[in-house]
Amino acid sequence: MMDTGRDPREGRDTAPAPQAASLARLELIARSALPRYGIAAQSALTLLNISENATYRVQDAETGQFSVLRVNRPGYHTREAIASELAWVAALREADVVHTARVLPARDGSLVASGSHPDGETRNVVLFEWLPGSEPAEDDLVEQFQRLGAVTAAMHAHARAWPRPAGFTRLRWDFPGSLGPQGNWGSWRDGMGVGPAEAAQLGALAARLQQRLAAFGDGPERFGLIHADMRLANLLVHDGAVSVIDFDDCGFSWYLYDLGSSLSFIEHLPVVPALIDSWAAGYRSVAPLSAEEEHELATFVMMRRLLLVAWIGSHADTDLARSMGVEYTAVSCDLAENYLSRYR
Repeated sequence: MMDTGRDPREGRDTAPAPQAASLARLELIARSALPRYGIAAQSALTLLNISENATYRVQDAETGQFSVLRVNRPGYHTREAIASELAWVAALREADVVHTARVLPARDGSLVASGSHPDGETRNVVLFEWLPGSEPAEDDLVEQFQRLGAVTAAMHAHARAWPRPAGFTRLRWDFPGSLGPQGNWGSWRDGMGVGPAEAAQLGALAARLQQRLAAFGDGPERFGLIHADMRLANLLVHDGAVSVIDFDDCGFSWYLYDLGSSLSFIEHLPVVPALIDSWAAGYRSVAPLSAEEEHELATFVMMRRLLLVAWIGSHADTDLARSMGVEYTAVSCDLAENYLSRYR
């Protein structure tokens, strides 16, 4: 999920008192990493976001320069997987496909460093350059989704052609990795407010999604390396130029899953059909999109929706999960009923 502080629903100011100890702990880990980059440990740290990871804006006490420090959540990505993410980020920038944040190496040249708590806990950290810009305005979502579709298509074209380096490894967002009992974000059955009736409705949805995804197929023309969190919140616009940020969830899935991730948390809004049409138009301006693929876009929207039910359940300590709560599950059941009536 997003780790850049651009989502107004997440932030330090709304953190409840029970989180104070964990936030202080994370800050100690972050500060311990700063000298590895030649940055004074007393430099200003501002918590931008805490989701999968904790992300801080750093202002160097000596130079005044800004950067972004990501403290990775333990147990989610290995050091090798993080290095693989950074390799794709660099390749996209070098090929001038999209602008991405440069990774700032530690003093020893490593791109993945570490920070430690005094009790011995160690976490992987990455330092990124600070990019200017802001999230695209939401006053014209339809137009913005056309831009998003075009950017997504360009990244997919690059992923299809890019010779991945040896040892490249990332999570798989296939059906088992997304909606299976041991999914990457846990099981949707553990989502907030999932009782017997909800489990029955969402279980029927999961079964239908599995059926349709199997029929759709996962050949290389449809399944490959994707960003996997292509929301407007992960675009920065500055002087007309667009940067793509937060590749923490990038991995292997259906290319069309990127559309589902673009609609995260807003799948129920009346404007969604228009957003899907606009995204598809933007995508087609860069790469082909068959009629069959367009017809199946709703499947990937519901795949993402059910995956977010799992995410909310396994991240109940985050502000975003608490703000969604049991209502997100209830609305998901309504959306599931509608989808099941249309896709048999």
